[in-house]
Amino acid sequence: MRVARSLVVVALLPLFAACQLFDGSRESAAHVGQTRMQGQLSAADGKLLFQPCGQPQRYAVNDTGGTSVLQQAASLANAQGKLFADVRGRIVSGSGDGQLDLEQLYRVERSGNGCEDPDFKKLILRAAGHAPEWNVSVSGKGMVITRAGQPPLAVPYVEEQLGDGRFNLSTEANNQHIELWVAPQRCVDSSNGSVQHMSAELRINGQVQRGCGYFGGSRDD
Repeated sequence: MRVARSLVVVALLPLFAACQLFDGSRESAAHVGQTRMQGQLSAADGKLLFQPCGQPQRYAVNDTGGTSVLQQAASLANAQGKLFADVRGRIVSGSGDGQLDLEQLYRVERSGNGCEDPDFKKLILRAAGHAPEWNVSVSGKGMVITRAGQPPLAVPYVEEQLGDGRFNLSTEANNQHIELWVAPQRCVDSSNGSVQHMSAELRINGQVQRGCGYFGGSRDD
């Protein structure tokens, strides 16, 4: 188990001098031999199959991490029975389709273009909510906040680890106090039914808006 401690990460936009601190222990020993993968989920012959983006091979999903992926996929499946999934696990060689021992489900959604997201690999975190619509994209260059009826706001941020996988990002830029609070808790998007592995709260000058979030390609703890 990773010892809970505070970690401050300062991410400055290009017009500032870049400066960041990274937690070298973030990749825990439990992740050894596992790979973060994105791809398509489908059902065939009573099995749930995962096909990584850009690969022809399919793998039978073995839910070793107790993620409830089968139930989540069944509730989301469209007429074609295909879903986009972002997972972490271990490929096990074998006859037939082979097997994916799935340990972590980051998100599963109805999406036909999840494999083509050009920003995914650069992202640290993405969070979003509804009523009103809001979206936060976090990278090493800063945090971009988009809200309904307002232009995107790009700001530097400070990250504080709070223990138990919880953390917050905060900034005092543009005379506003902005915080994004994130917790490792299964979250269902109220708009499209997608399942993400974190809950999120955006707090701007005391106003709270709730939503869901997931780690981007540059962070997978």
